[in-house]
Amino acid sequence: MKVLFIGGTGNISTESSLLCVQLGIELTLLTRGNRGVAIPGAKFIVGDINQKSTQEQLAKQQWDAVVNWIAFTAEDVERDIKLFSKNTNQYVYISSASCYQKPVSNPIITESTPLANPWWQYSRDKIAGEDALTKAYRETGFPICIVRPSLTYDTVIPLPIGAWTHYNVIERIKQGKPIIVQGDGTSLFTITHASDFAKGFVGLLGRQTTIGHAFHITSDESLNWDQINLAVAAAVGIKPNIVHIPSDFICHVAPDYTGTLLGDKSHSVIFDNRKIKQFVPDFCPSTPFNIGIQQTLDWFAEKPERQIIDHQAEALSDKIIKQYQQAFN
Repeated sequence: MKVLFIGGTGNISTESSLLCVQLGIELTLLTRGNRGVAIPGAKFIVGDINQKSTQEQLAKQQWDAVVNWIAFTAEDVERDIKLFSKNTNQYVYISSASCYQKPVSNPIITESTPLANPWWQYSRDKIAGEDALTKAYRETGFPICIVRPSLTYDTVIPLPIGAWTHYNVIERIKQGKPIIVQGDGTSLFTITHASDFAKGFVGLLGRQTTIGHAFHITSDESLNWDQINLAVAAAVGIKPNIVHIPSDFICHVAPDYTGTLLGDKSHSVIFDNRKIKQFVPDFCPSTPFNIGIQQTLDWFAEKPERQIIDHQAEALSDKIIKQYQQAFN
């Protein structure tokens, strides 16, 4: 099977790239060559999908599947529809589970849950991409398959405040400084290790029966945000100083958190994974969060240059905590 990944060396996608090669898939990755991630056995094209010369190079080949890991808007999708309309048997769009209805009317999320997120432009852009693909599928038969990951991690710290690619929250835990947990810490969320995501994702590639379908691929483990933060702190080896602050208050002080909190992580959600398991019977998530986050923090510990502190975000966390304590204590 001949597969093209546009991207393929990021936090979510690297494990999928490695698994493709392990399974004998002929994998080509189009990247800009900036990340320095090695995928032994894969072919690399260094280029930009928006460049005409790169597009001409891709158009000369026939693909069993094309996956765009870095398409974020309807314009990105419409470019790909034109580029791959005649030379791929499957086009996989990486959307987002944050596209699902917010606020949720039912905490059990299936692939038929409505897509609507008034809080987050990122999610609305992903929905617009899905809409463009659905239109192309209905009108021309463009062979779409939509995948919606939810908070998938490997080389990032999957907490909404002072984390992700930054090391702020870990340093705060080490120093005994308070860390913010949105709400009262009891809302449920699902965090998925990229190696588990890869098992379901790679199983979809090249399958004719996936055309026209959407799938989310998540862990079966649901934890509340206190449990999630406690697991992170346990991996550090220090009991955390947790401060619970309402999401509305956080977003009032720091509006940039509105999308990720009010549009996603302040809601309790439980994902129904029966559809991906029907199409990929071997899919079985096996990395609990307390194990996966230890692996992630070990990865950060390997190289000091990965332990980046965002000083502006650090000052913002202190500001949120100070204003909350002044208002309510």
